[in-house]
Amino acid sequence: MYRAVLACCALAVVNSATAEPAWMNTTLSPDERAHLLERELTMDERFSLVHSPMSLDMGPFQRPQGAPFTAGYVAGIARLGIPALAQSDASLGVVNPLGLRPGDHATAMPSGQALAATWNPALARAAGAAIGQESHAKGFNVLLAGGANLARDPRGGRNFEYLSEDPWLTGVMAGASIAGVQSAHVVSTVKHFALNNYEISRNTYNAVIADAPFRESDGLAFQLAIERGQPGSVMCAYNVVNGAQACHSEYLLGKVLKGDWGYKGWVMSDWGAVKSVDAAKVLDHQSGEQLDKQVWFGAPLRDAVASGAVSKERISDMVTRVLRSMFANGLFDHPAGPAPIDLAAHGAVAQRVAAEGIVLLRNQDKLLPLSPTLKRIAVIGGNASMGVLSGGGSSQVTPAGAQYVVNLGGNRPMDQFFRRAVWFGPGPLEAIRTLADKTEVVFDDGRYPAAAAELARNADVAIVFGTQWNGENEDTPDISLPQGQDALIAAVAAANPRTVVVLETGNAVAMPWLEQTAAVLESWYPGQHGAAAIADVLFGRVNPSGRLPVSFPVSESQLPRPQLPGFGLPPDSSYEIQFPEGSDVGYRWFARTGAKPLFAFGHGLSYTSFAMSDLKVKGGKTLMVSFTVKNTGERTGAHVPQVYLRSAAGKPLTRLIGFDKVELAPGEQKRISLAADPRLLANFDSVAHGWRIAAGEYAVSVSTDAADTGLTGSAKVTTQLLKP
Repeated sequence: MYRAVLACCALAVVNSATAEPAWMNTTLSPDERAHLLERELTMDERFSLVHSPMSLDMGPFQRPQGAPFTAGYVAGIARLGIPALAQSDASLGVVNPLGLRPGDHATAMPSGQALAATWNPALARAAGAAIGQESHAKGFNVLLAGGANLARDPRGGRNFEYLSEDPWLTGVMAGASIAGVQSAHVVSTVKHFALNNYEISRNTYNAVIADAPFRESDGLAFQLAIERGQPGSVMCAYNVVNGAQACHSEYLLGKVLKGDWGYKGWVMSDWGAVKSVDAAKVLDHQSGEQLDKQVWFGAPLRDAVASGAVSKERISDMVTRVLRSMFANGLFDHPAGPAPIDLAAHGAVAQRVAAEGIVLLRNQDKLLPLSPTLKRIAVIGGNASMGVLSGGGSSQVTPAGAQYVVNLGGNRPMDQFFRRAVWFGPGPLEAIRTLADKTEVVFDDGRYPAAAAELARNADVAIVFGTQWNGENEDTPDISLPQGQDALIAAVAAANPRTVVVLETGNAVAMPWLEQTAAVLESWYPGQHGAAAIADVLFGRVNPSGRLPVSFPVSESQLPRPQLPGFGLPPDSSYEIQFPEGSDVGYRWFARTGAKPLFAFGHGLSYTSFAMSDLKVKGGKTLMVSFTVKNTGERTGAHVPQVYLRSAAGKPLTRLIGFDKVELAPGEQKRISLAADPRLLANFDSVAHGWRIAAGEYAVSVSTDAADTGLTGSAKVTTQLLKP
């Protein structure tokens, strides 16, 4: 009997001397394959899979033998056929850190907020797939992508990497992008879990928020992104949450992520976010170990296992999670390696994201699109002769073509890496001249407002570019355009009322000059083909369809925290950030306080017009909403109808519960039907530990933005308690 059992076990691993190992059987589930392989590992091999260095040769970093220059590298285990994990920063494209891989270029996608401004999940998936394909072809099989933190404050330095202020829009778009990346047999993360909403002293501030408002806001954004994208890894954040480091938090990583949400992948730390070996209770992998005080998941973890403080079963669980995600995403069956890259196709995706993400905020007297009969256009400021601006830090991509780099300097060792402002050429000036045909286009760099105003005064139209550089590891002290650009725009607009402002920003900005201008375009950081996309919108080759993924406040006084948290404190100061808005982030805060934003969440104009009609609302366990959208104008264009919950069982509120994007020819109409995720109708009940829907009448509107009354209707919803 004993020999028979041994024989069966042997057959389970290898069916014959020449057959592939059992874990290479693709008919088995990722869980089965991971368990079969994990039990073949030695303890030394297990420990080798739970920590990793940055793969760079600079300063304290040393690149592992045979590894590429990249963010992180986990050596493979050849005897068992386990491939190495070559990890690349990739929020906006495959990153070549500081150009250490000579000649290695990648497609630079527009910023996360530009992607979210498209309100187009299919396009988000296409952009993710392009990044994933480039990663796979360059030999990288893990992408540090999938930013899903909510933009709670327009001064947040890293908001440009993230998506929006709303959990539904963020979750849908992040999930689509992650799924796109992983369609190329590459693991994507979702990051930074959680409440990494600020960059000042990001390792030491304590985000204080109760369970229910967290679950209804940032938590729900991550939950939806994970459900929809199935990321192979979750990256925990630098900051402290309710008194515990995020990468040590049993609440975040144990109770919520792995417990309530049943997450099966692995949790990796952010680079330098591990403070002790105690993190191993819930954290599965220490990343960028040179940035921590010690390789905590090396010798200290071995000692903890030897003493019984950490069980061997926990080590097996850590490793199994890694292997499971590798199997689930094809890293064994479709290994990454050199392959052709269709840069032209990926560039077309990048340009489409840029064009669809541009938001037409203002268009007085229909100045835009620009008429072909114009005699003279003055282009002013924003380094428009050089290129379009990109955001700084670990997401900085190196595309082919001209780049202009300004080292902003600083006082910290890593400022040479973080504080680099990069413009992607060609610039909007060249793109405008290409499309202007017989119109004369003149340029002023904007250094002297009086000179720029004089040029504008003698032009039919003035186009002023306003830029705001944002980067990782710092926040902006206010929401003005820096370096006197507000004064420049005001001077130009005073000289020529037919002034168009094109913004390249990483955040919402104030516009004290707004009423003096004729038109305003928000183009975010539009990526390597942003100049062409901007020109296409200005001249009407593309009908703008972008909608704001964040509210634009009038000033900082309208924010939940008018004073920027941590501003003026010494670096790495420990301080608390309170969240009085709770789950009422962005437009919900404006609805709660009654304040009027400069531009509402969801706002965006078109060169055509749309009408919505025939609203029908059906209740029950959730809300089913249907309505008709018609293009009532003279141009083909895309509309983004937004469905907002306006009251729940008699309680007034404002909450996005659905949206669609529909392209229509003039006179064309389409019927849209949407079903609300029941959690969007609920409040999280921490005592009952679930999403509670109260019985009663639920009112909705189909609107053009969060502040628009739109079409209204209601239906009765039944009471429910949903799992967390």
